[in-house]
Amino acid sequence: MCLAIPAQVVELRPDDNALVDLAGVKKEISLALLDGVAVGDYVIVHVGYALNKLDPEEAEKTLKLFAEMGQLPADGDVTLH
Repeated sequence: MCLAIPAQVVELRPDDNALVDLAGVKKEISLALLDGVAVGDYVIVHVGYALNKLDPEEAEKTLKLFAEMGQLPADGDVTLH
């Protein structure tokens, strides 16, 4: 199963790409489907593409829910930074 998950943009890169952080895991994704994304924004990521922006509080709630379901590391620290 593929999930769309929230991640924080930590670096903007050339060619509509960005580096995102998901609970400590960094990955390069495409921002080609969105306009106006800035460092610090939270985006929903699915198969390497940011689909839309997400409110920081909603992103944290969603990541905690994924951790409870066992889809993310359950070390208790899914606080977004």
